[in-house]
Amino acid sequence: MSELWRQYVELRRRQPDLFANPPGSAVEILDEPEQVAAAEQARADVLRARGLPAEWSRPGVVYRDDYVTLVRDPVRFPGGVLGTYLRSLPSSGADGLVVLPVLDGGVVLVEHFRHTTRRWHLEAPRGFGEAGVPPEEQAARELREEIGVAPARLVDLGVLHPDTGIATSTVRLYLAEIAELGDTAAEEGIRAARTYPAGRVGELIRDGVVTDSFTIAAWTRAWLRGLLSGVPGPVTGTGR
Repeated sequence: MSELWRQYVELRRRQPDLFANPPGSAVEILDEPEQVAAAEQARADVLRARGLPAEWSRPGVVYRDDYVTLVRDPVRFPGGVLGTYLRSLPSSGADGLVVLPVLDGGVVLVEHFRHTTRRWHLEAPRGFGEAGVPPEEQAARELREEIGVAPARLVDLGVLHPDTGIATSTVRLYLAEIAELGDTAAEEGIRAARTYPAGRVGELIRDGVVTDSFTIAAWTRAWLRGLLSGVPGPVTGTGR
C-alpha cells in the first residue's frame, strides 16, 4: 500500500460522509482493490495519450497542509467509464465563515489584499473554520480579528458551497449587527474598513467592483430575506 493510499484510507475512515455513494450517485467512488487499480490505469492511459505524466492518475491523498487537503478519488463515471477525480477538502474538517457586518443600516466591507489574485478586494470578513468551535463563536472571532468589534446580534444566512466542481467545503454565512468599528487587521493585509449604504453595495456587485463570491452571496441572501434597510426587496411574480 502506497503512502498516498494509506492516508486516503485513513481519511475515509475519519470522514466517511465525504466518501459516501448515496442512491443515484452519478459518479461512484470505488474502494475494491481491483476496481481502484483499473481506475488508475484508465486515467494513466488518458494522460499518456496527451503526453502528460502518468503519476497524475494515482489515487490517494496527493497534498496536505494545515489549510487544504487534496485527494484523488478512484471513480466510475456515468456510462461505466473508470478514472480518477481530484477534490479539495478543508484540513480542519470544519465549515468556513463569512460575516456581513451592518452598522447603522450600512454594510461594512474591508479592503483586503489577496495574495491569490494579487489585488485588493472589497469583502465581508471571513475565515477558515476550526474543528470543535461553534460557528457563531467563530463568526464573532472573525469580526474581532478583522475589524476589532464584537457583534451585537448574529443572523444565520445559511450555507454556501463555493465550488461544487472541486471543493467539498461548506461556508456558513452570517449577518452581524455591530455598534461601532474598531481597528482593522493590518497584519492580515486589511488596510481599511468602509461603511456603504446597503443599496450602494448592490450597485458595486452589479457593476463588478465587488467580485468576491462570498460577499456577493452574503449580501444577496440578506437582501432576499429583507434584512438590508433602504434596499427594495426582490420583485416576485410574473407581472407584465
